[in-house]
Amino acid sequence: MSTLTRRRFIQDTAAALPALALAPRFRSWQSSDPWAQADAIVRAIEVPRFPARSFDITGYGAVGDGKASCSDAIRKAISACSAAGGGRVVVPKGRFLTGAIRLESNVNLHLEDDATLAFTDDVAQYPIVFTRWEGVELMNVSPFVYAWETHDIAITGRGTLDGQANASRWWNWRLAAPGNPGRDRAARNRLIDMQARGVPVAERVFGPPDCLRPNFIQPYRSRNILIDGPTIVNSPMWEIHPVLCRSVTVRNVTVRSHGPNNDGCNPESCSGVLIEGCTFDTGDDCIALKSGRNDDGRRLNVPVENVVIRNCSMKDGHGGVVIGSEISGGARNIFAEKCRMDSPQLDRALRVKTNSVRGGTIENVYMRDVTVGEVAEAIVTIDFFYEEGEGGPHTPVVRNIEVRNVTSRKSQHALLLRGFKTAPISGVRLEDCTFDGVAKPDVLENVNGVELKNVRINGELKNGVISSR
Repeated sequence: MSTLTRRRFIQDTAAALPALALAPRFRSWQSSDPWAQADAIVRAIEVPRFPARSFDITGYGAVGDGKASCSDAIRKAISACSAAGGGRVVVPKGRFLTGAIRLESNVNLHLEDDATLAFTDDVAQYPIVFTRWEGVELMNVSPFVYAWETHDIAITGRGTLDGQANASRWWNWRLAAPGNPGRDRAARNRLIDMQARGVPVAERVFGPPDCLRPNFIQPYRSRNILIDGPTIVNSPMWEIHPVLCRSVTVRNVTVRSHGPNNDGCNPESCSGVLIEGCTFDTGDDCIALKSGRNDDGRRLNVPVENVVIRNCSMKDGHGGVVIGSEISGGARNIFAEKCRMDSPQLDRALRVKTNSVRGGTIENVYMRDVTVGEVAEAIVTIDFFYEEGEGGPHTPVVRNIEVRNVTSRKSQHALLLRGFKTAPISGVRLEDCTFDGVAKPDVLENVNGVELKNVRINGELKNGVISSR
């Protein structure tokens, strides 16, 4: 981008931003049975519907040989579908090479069986857009599939989205040699400094030389979103990353991607989210709920809330259901049930991670009927010492965490809870749980009153209240 073009781009973007509205939040429910609230959340989510008309990308010039660029053909098909009032943009059997795809309202991008969208590493095909990177807003390389202030959009079908990332494509923007902090670290630090100084988002302009990898799928400030059926492989980093969205359904999705920061599904500052029937096999957290980092998270002050996770399978990853670490806007009303987690490369089942720089209030988290085969660290981890740790001005708050009817066969610890002396962890309850094959005692640091009811650890029944000594 030339200096003149960039200046005009920044001016135009800055002029447009004040008019943009955040997606409204769902209401909060009050009930003596928290799981009745989960049912109400699911009923309130609006799933998009589309007119019965189709636009096959091959009719606009796409060729499924995996070599010819189909970017223009896909853009034309999406534009035609939107102009007609909506419908399906069909990707038929074949391998179609493309750059960034931008969805429009009322468009369902449908991948038929044996269809693959393969994303090029030609960075010229990824324009600079308003996005969010590790919880901080900026102008950066477009996510592979992007939507801005849309409604009623979808990605459906049993085809494949292939990011084609590997050690020499995209991942090498992050991978570090011994003694090397990584190619993106200088830009990451500069971005965090910009938000701390209050630099306007339109002036936080980054690009390919900065090596801040794009996310795979990112609807931004949108509503009524459906992702149903596809397999997602080889992503640069976070796979499914809705931001400031309302009514999000992610179902029957398979994620297989083991690169750096390859989280499976990261709803950020979203309200009304259902994640069900998915399989995650990742290089980072399987599902991670987020709400912005540091000053940006507090400036926007939009929590991730009213989230239901059910019937999912978690294999490799840093955690199965995770809250944080970019959680400065808070998290509340999180429900996870009937999931299966099992891998020696899966570190934790339920994980909360934050610190005194990110802060955030995390409350009303419920997990039930989860079967854990093996995890490497602990069944429940709550850690206030993630990265920056203690000493910052934003003390995290974690309260009302309930784990019920969770079983496991092998782990290092049952519980690993680390709070601050000035902010001990409290309000954690476990009931009707059985944890076998636990190698080491619980880790409890600055913990007040964990309630245990009918909990068995290596066959020993535990009831009552435990705290750190």
